[in-house]
Amino acid sequence: MKKVYLFLLLIGTIASIQAQKNKVNLIVGTYTNSCSSRGIYVYEFDTNNAQIRLKKSSDSIVNPSYVSLSKDEKFIYAVNENGGESTVSSFAFDRVNGKPSLINAVSSKGADPCYLINDDNNVIVANYSGGNIAVFGKKADGSITEAKQVIQHYGKGINAQRQEKPHVHMVHFSPDKKYVLSNDLGTDKIYVYDYNPTAATEVLKLKDSVSVKAGSGPRHLTFSKKGKYVYLLQELDGSLTTFSYANGKLTQMNETTILAKDYKGTFSSADIHVSPSGKFLYASNRGEANTISVFKILGKGKLQLKGQTSTLGKGPRNFAIDPTGKFLLVAHQYTNDVVIFKINKRKGTLKNTGKKFDLCSPVCLVFAK
Repeated sequence: MKKVYLFLLLIGTIASIQAQKNKVNLIVGTYTNSCSSRGIYVYEFDTNNAQIRLKKSSDSIVNPSYVSLSKDEKFIYAVNENGGESTVSSFAFDRVNGKPSLINAVSSKGADPCYLINDDNNVIVANYSGGNIAVFGKKADGSITEAKQVIQHYGKGINAQRQEKPHVHMVHFSPDKKYVLSNDLGTDKIYVYDYNPTAATEVLKLKDSVSVKAGSGPRHLTFSKKGKYVYLLQELDGSLTTFSYANGKLTQMNETTILAKDYKGTFSSADIHVSPSGKFLYASNRGEANTISVFKILGKGKLQLKGQTSTLGKGPRNFAIDPTGKFLLVAHQYTNDVVIFKINKRKGTLKNTGKKFDLCSPVCLVFAK
């Protein structure tokens, strides 16, 4: 009887450990000025069945519209998008109970920061309205220093309303962390910077810039799974451009669109991600479209459109694929919810799970590993 009890106890313990392995933290950044939000929310997401449970939130902070998790998952970094008074903030992160606790905040050195990345040494921020990139050092306790470098972009584009000046929309590490790529919606350029992580002041040095179609408005980019190709999504005309990539050099190869054939409504391209398998690419579109376009990635980085899927909400500003590649979650800025889709791993298609959760103006989703 004792042996049976011990066997059952062992089985139960193994099952419990396995169940915990299936649960990952999901960190959500929000806007706080349009409805009731405390800022950053942390959920437990079950990668087996897409069940979701709220764990904790930050104390009230202003517009953490983009968040970034440190590699060791001990800290969260966030932009606080607030016009000329914008800041960048750091939080201690309790992975078990999910609580983000503010450590410090410093000036973003540019209006309306909209994206940030971090590594062991630095936090790098894209200031949209400021048209610049700011680099902040990291201390051992997770706090961030005052900016140690600010790089101002110059120029404008042909769209008088949206490209009247530089609008830095993204910063992105190359896979080997030797370079930082930056999309500027206002100047129709991708900038490539040499990255010197331990430098005191000149952390980023301009290596090259690549111009794209006038008026297209580069917004977000992502690398292929093996890092040989870069896919660039343009906000203003729906273009999706493929580049070959090696040692900080981008060479344009192909261009397509995320728009459905004969689409006539308003649109505004938003976010782009490659599936963990590397076989499919997804891109979201706002305006009257509110869709995610699905592409199959063929040989030599070529893309084959598989179609568009309604996101079942308005303003799919950001979306994220869970670490297992089973589910895709869409954050709707204007319908105040996150909708969960199941990914067909063979076809890449999306199916509504019928599951979603309400949250004020969610605009950034980040899964822990």
